[in-house]
Amino acid sequence: MSTLARKPKKSKFNTTRVTGLDIFIFIILTLGALSILIPFWNVIMISFATQREYAENPLLMWPKEPTFSSYQALFADGSILTGYWNTIKLMAAGLPLSLFLTVSMAYGLSRPKFPGKKPIFFLVLFTMIFNGGIVPLYLIMKDLGLTGSLWAVILAGSFSVFNMILMMNYFQGLPESLMESARLDGAGEWRILRSVVLPLAAPIMATIALFYGVAFWNSWYDAMIFLRKADQLPLQNVLRAIIVESQTNASNATSVGQGTAASFSTGMKMAAVFVTMLPIMAFFPLLQKHFAKGVLTGAIKT
Repeated sequence: MSTLARKPKKSKFNTTRVTGLDIFIFIILTLGALSILIPFWNVIMISFATQREYAENPLLMWPKEPTFSSYQALFADGSILTGYWNTIKLMAAGLPLSLFLTVSMAYGLSRPKFPGKKPIFFLVLFTMIFNGGIVPLYLIMKDLGLTGSLWAVILAGSFSVFNMILMMNYFQGLPESLMESARLDGAGEWRILRSVVLPLAAPIMATIALFYGVAFWNSWYDAMIFLRKADQLPLQNVLRAIIVESQTNASNATSVGQGTAASFSTGMKMAAVFVTMLPIMAFFPLLQKHFAKGVLTGAIKT
């Protein structure tokens, strides 16, 4: 009876109590979220607004007369679709190559008995702090005959020392007994990497894939340096050209007194921003469950 009559112990932390600090943090986070969401929503609404409505109210929350004229003008010449196709080719070739280079080097440098581990790691880390710059890189690509080719952009962004260090730290945190057991069964290093390490490295693989994917999707500087033909430019360079052209049209329209043309250029620019960031926004939630775990585990040196 004494056991049944015993009162349950109260929790050390009272989770039902709301303090003034909780309210203050909630208000700050809400304001921070609104400061991000409101401009984002405004960009989308401007892309669907008419020229006259945008001229009357630049801060639109919902257009009274929605229209797809900005999107029709954006896709009229086909440059956006060409940019999409070039970016897809860039990611299809660059992402597997980047993952292969990063995984292979990270696994090698994470092994305690790897010969020359410290000097190799120092040389790789040195490039993270100091680099030769764009001129030596351009001369190398020119000597390889890759200027004017999409491969120049792929190779220029195919390896990140920061991503390699994250993955190396993750591999170092895996139990060494698993590798030793595989070696006793006659497995080589490539077999250990493929059959033992990679199945346990899903969080860091998803994280690094996301980092490289976003980097290739947003890549524009290397393409501006190495590519010459308009039909080779990736999506971000096409977006840059559209923005520059819209600003030029707006300046010309203002000089001759055509205010509505400037408004239309702004709507087209907002539509271009929206269609270029939509795919990468849809890609991010697929890896969200692995992202935080991969970053936190890889960032901790074991």
